[in-house]
Amino acid sequence: MSVRVEWGLVLVQAVRVSALTACLLAGALPVPAQDRPTARENAAPAGLDSEHLFGFVEGSDIGVPGEVEFEFEATGRSGRGGGRFRAVDGGLVVKIPLDPAFRVAPGIGFHRFAAAGVPGLADRGTGGLSGAFVETRLRLLDRREGPFGLTLNVVPSVGRVDTGSGLPAETYGLDTALLADWEIVPGSLVAAVNLGFSLAATRLDGSGERLRGSGLELAGALAYEARPGLFVGAEARYAQAFAGLGLDRFSGQAVYLGPTVYATLTPQAWASFTWSFQVAGSADDVARPLDLTNFDRHQTRLRFGLSF
Repeated sequence: MSVRVEWGLVLVQAVRVSALTACLLAGALPVPAQDRPTARENAAPAGLDSEHLFGFVEGSDIGVPGEVEFEFEATGRSGRGGGRFRAVDGGLVVKIPLDPAFRVAPGIGFHRFAAAGVPGLADRGTGGLSGAFVETRLRLLDRREGPFGLTLNVVPSVGRVDTGSGLPAETYGLDTALLADWEIVPGSLVAAVNLGFSLAATRLDGSGERLRGSGLELAGALAYEARPGLFVGAEARYAQAFAGLGLDRFSGQAVYLGPTVYATLTPQAWASFTWSFQVAGSADDVARPLDLTNFDRHQTRLRFGLSF
């Protein structure tokens, strides 16, 4: 069976299961609507929207029904086990809350890749559109009505570039995560924990080589309101990489730490930035204190959002 058919079936089944789960849980869990938009909430003392207060970690909020948000995201990656390596993975997405508990967000991805003298990677410089995705979020618990918030995030994707090597390829991926958050000090100090699982299948153009992989990530973050509309904080992430789809054939692990900042620009606009650096890690069969085979030394993420 070809990788196109194989992963087409996997993604269709994943979407069906996610949609059925969303419908069942949405009907079983009553969730009250928010009454303030994202940027406006975070500029006012009366409440906040937690989704982007952090960096790579995300909060459980999903926006307000009837409000549409456009978001730009760019993730920078640099530093591998030798040579020069720079990459940017980005996206443009439209977020559409359909009700207080469910949101869909279609988007397109782009990339920029440059590598020279990096072991295991061909010297290459390329860029352009990389693929498309649809993010769906189902809020399971609202922290306004309980001790914490909890949201399920599911993102199937297809692409034409292997972002790990920059080579043309046929790629299929699925990212899932549980996003939890709570207000330690209501309105001013917020904590979040994310547990994520990802898998991907790739067939390189030309050679036809097939690559498969999966990963786990556990991350936590804190954000403090330094002044109205400005949150500063820090986050920590632990990630594992595997060469098989079922979290088998362990490849490596890494620990990241870094600061975060979020700012309300106008009542409808916001921006956030984070920089994470690998402080510990190990790659399978490689004797070095960091994993610079499966992970990057430095990672940054810049986001802008505008709601209507």
